[in-house]
Amino acid sequence: MSVIAGVAFHAIGAAFAALCYTPQKKVRQWSWQTYWLAQAFVCWFLLPIIVAWITIPDLMEVLQQAPTDAMWRSFGLGMAYGIGGTAFGLTIRYLGFSLTYAISIGISCVVGTLLPPLVRGELAWVLQQSGSIWIIVGMLLGVIGITLCGIAGRFKELDLLKFKATKDENFSVAKGLPLSILAGVLSALYGFSIDQGQPIADIAFEHGAGGFQTNVVYLFSNTGAFITTAVYCIFLHNKSKTWREFKTIKAPKLHWNYLLAILTGMLWYSQFFFYGLGHVRMGAYKFTSWDIHMLMLVLFSMLAGLALREWKQSRRPTIMILLLAILILILAVFSLTLGNSLTSG
Repeated sequence: MSVIAGVAFHAIGAAFAALCYTPQKKVRQWSWQTYWLAQAFVCWFLLPIIVAWITIPDLMEVLQQAPTDAMWRSFGLGMAYGIGGTAFGLTIRYLGFSLTYAISIGISCVVGTLLPPLVRGELAWVLQQSGSIWIIVGMLLGVIGITLCGIAGRFKELDLLKFKATKDENFSVAKGLPLSILAGVLSALYGFSIDQGQPIADIAFEHGAGGFQTNVVYLFSNTGAFITTAVYCIFLHNKSKTWREFKTIKAPKLHWNYLLAILTGMLWYSQFFFYGLGHVRMGAYKFTSWDIHMLMLVLFSMLAGLALREWKQSRRPTIMILLLAILILILAVFSLTLGNSLTSG
């Protein structure tokens, strides 16, 4: 039952992740870097501190007892994740949303799942456990499902271009492919950052943090991501002279933009909060948390797109590929859950 609860928490976190970009559509008169820096401050800096302070008993003692090397590893890997997130955003410009998801998240699923046990030298042992075959099947199905989502998404983009009779002049595989690979590899390091921060979480558990133990790790992984994101946003602000956007817009719109940025940050951080609750319940195959989270994120994103009628102008073959992809993603999550359950049992 612990594994089932863990998967349920991952599902809630992934649902928040799938929704976190929606407020951006309502932002007015702010450049990307203004909005991105504001929401990043909330989700990667402010909320990790507030939530850790609330949920981790004796937080200052935990930090004093925590190994310094674990702190630095988690922080450094978080910085790399922040670079991956920026590369992901740039990739969308050249490959479109769908192909970026297919390539980057497909790579992130595989690398982010296998890297922790590989680095610890436990991969061979893990693959010998009773539920390992279902884990392998789930990962393979996940990659296939994400790839099909990407294909369906690209077909959808082509359908819309044909409908509008316009050409996508930004589309460039030569520019987008290297960026998508970089985004996939570096984004995968977030799960590894959590893994490397486990010694800190263990101390928090000893102080009574229970299932909230991972929240203390976010003090390092998320602030690392905030540093690299902030550096890039500051560079863009200085280049484009957009610092004035934080205060010169008419008051009602400015307040509204700040509220939307806060909402985005809260939604984005919520995925981490529930990711932590799910992660500690995954038993011997805890490393599969990243795979399950990513698969569910793509799954809920596709389902939300259908519910919001974003695919209404797509041709029937495109919709059929999407539905097949959704089915395969569901089977992938089921397979990973079964594998975890068999091992934990």
